[in-house]
Amino acid sequence: MTVADPRATARFLGAFFDELAKWGVENVVISPGSRSTPLSMTAYELSCRAPQRMSTYVDIDERGAAFLALGMAKASGRPAALVCSSGTAIANYYPAILEAESSRVPLIVLTADRPPQLQGLGAPQTCDQSHAYGTHVRAYRGMPLPADDEGSLRFARQAAREACIAALGSCELPQNPSSAATHVSQRLAGTCFGGPVHLNFPFDEPLKPDVTLPDLFDAGIPCTEAAAAGETLGAKPARKPLLPVGIAQVLGGMEGAAAAQLARELLANNVLLLAGEGSCATHKEAQRVLAFARAFAIPVLADPLSGLRSLDDPLVIGNYDSVFQPGGISPDDSLNPQVIVRFGRYPVSKRATQWARAREDAGVLQVVVDPLETRDTNAATTVFVRMKPADFAQSMERALRTEDGPAAADANDLSFANAWQRVEEAAAKRIAAVDAGEESGADGFEGAYVRRVLELAPEGSCLFAANSMSVRAVDTFYLKGGKQLTVLANRGLNGIDGTVSTAIGASRYFGRTTLITGDLTMQHDLNALALQRELRMQRQLSGIASGANRTPEQDAECDTRETNAGVQGITIVLLNNNGGAIFDMLPQKSQEAYFERLFLTPQDVDFQAAVAAFGVPYSKTATLAEFDRAYRGSLDVPGISFIEVPVPLQGLRERYAGYW
Repeated sequence: MTVADPRATARFLGAFFDELAKWGVENVVISPGSRSTPLSMTAYELSCRAPQRMSTYVDIDERGAAFLALGMAKASGRPAALVCSSGTAIANYYPAILEAESSRVPLIVLTADRPPQLQGLGAPQTCDQSHAYGTHVRAYRGMPLPADDEGSLRFARQAAREACIAALGSCELPQNPSSAATHVSQRLAGTCFGGPVHLNFPFDEPLKPDVTLPDLFDAGIPCTEAAAAGETLGAKPARKPLLPVGIAQVLGGMEGAAAAQLARELLANNVLLLAGEGSCATHKEAQRVLAFARAFAIPVLADPLSGLRSLDDPLVIGNYDSVFQPGGISPDDSLNPQVIVRFGRYPVSKRATQWARAREDAGVLQVVVDPLETRDTNAATTVFVRMKPADFAQSMERALRTEDGPAAADANDLSFANAWQRVEEAAAKRIAAVDAGEESGADGFEGAYVRRVLELAPEGSCLFAANSMSVRAVDTFYLKGGKQLTVLANRGLNGIDGTVSTAIGASRYFGRTTLITGDLTMQHDLNALALQRELRMQRQLSGIASGANRTPEQDAECDTRETNAGVQGITIVLLNNNGGAIFDMLPQKSQEAYFERLFLTPQDVDFQAAVAAFGVPYSKTATLAEFDRAYRGSLDVPGISFIEVPVPLQGLRERYAGYW
């Protein structure tokens, strides 16, 4: 039987985690376990020695922990790492890994395992963990037992690099949020082009690594890098590398005849841009997309997750779902284009997707722009352009200037865009009235409370929408412009798993975050409220790190988080209809007994008592005026706060009839 060397284990993992930090991993979410002790203690040691480089979070529930990391990665665009023990622990990561795969979110999953000599012999907490997530991860690596010879240490660093490269995919690693370019680089949406990766680490006993080594995080550094830090006597001086560590992004573009031909096609036809999640990630990219739309006079149907509804421009159409009739029927032929360009996935609006399918049947040219795949459930792609939407937008602008000149853009027929602007204005007026005291029954209507959240949410904050009715309500009642708001949701697989945990993870990158959710989704992830204690711990650690251990850049980052929309925290707005009210809108609806038993599923949960168990501030409101006071008050509360709004279970279709 082999015996582990605590010093070798520490050096091997020290090299690994140091390299993860160099490649942009800021957060490690740990679920406690015995076999994962080497991973947990090494990551924690790095967070203690260099809190500006890495933070560790502890979540005892592996399922919630994976979604917590998913939220961090979605909000930041940076890979987040997960650490868990062996056995059933790794299976609890599966829902979040599936969501990360579908939403292209970079996750680095680090699972601990028994050593090879204990495999297949009935050892406790032992199963075959190799390729445990199958094809749902972008890469898998079975790690060797830790060793501290030079080759092993350099391999540990390369394994970390490869994990980050695979997880990031074609994502561009975001700038540090404290940089001077904060405004243009700030993320407006959860756009990612990466995915999850899995590394499985076998460990022998003793499991506790020797993290007291002074050079714990310096082992295995290539000689040029080491020489730059402090040259060894007698060694040839090495030039300090000028390139930053990480992926060197190559910006793609269309050039030449292909770009010119497509630009002429766009100029010659009525074109509509269907902008879903994945259209842009930052304010800078959003401005590129908008510049493209202006150059070609293209109305932009902006999904709430696209990031584009933060822009107040006549060409941004935010309330198209209220324009289309059931089945995706257009109310006026003047709104139907000859060409549809789609950025990102299909929108939340089912009617818009149905409408796009009907346009394909009518012979409309459909151009899909994405760096990876079409994601075309309508099977309607005419032209696929494999590149990022923001790069495509720049290419088309460049082709317009080169081939046709400014006169071509000036000659654009604006009648098509004007038609869309007129129906948008009419829909916006109707929606704006829902919480303005002009509609009877507003105090019992979910839409009115969603409008109040959208109005009261601070500039630069995050709004996280749960699936089912919550994200659909946000889609309907989110009017464009007025403020910069980052709207996120887990729309990869549209599940209710881990929604609260994901929102709490995302909240770590904003001053304030608001989660809008229903009761079944809330109940499904209720134990995420236990993170209230972890958030309190993070505030304490942040205070400790404010001394000599924290750099000026980290101070600036913390200042930004605390002053951007108030004290950092998350307000959970629970629209409690005591069941699955969305089924009131679906074909399953019936007066027969099965409908309530199998679909409405009322739960009668006492959320006040449940929330109190976790020490989360709670309030319950029955009117819009009460809600306004409670919500405004929550913005000064650190950590998690909770507002419950009871709404009817029955009659959902009738309440929304005026807006859908």
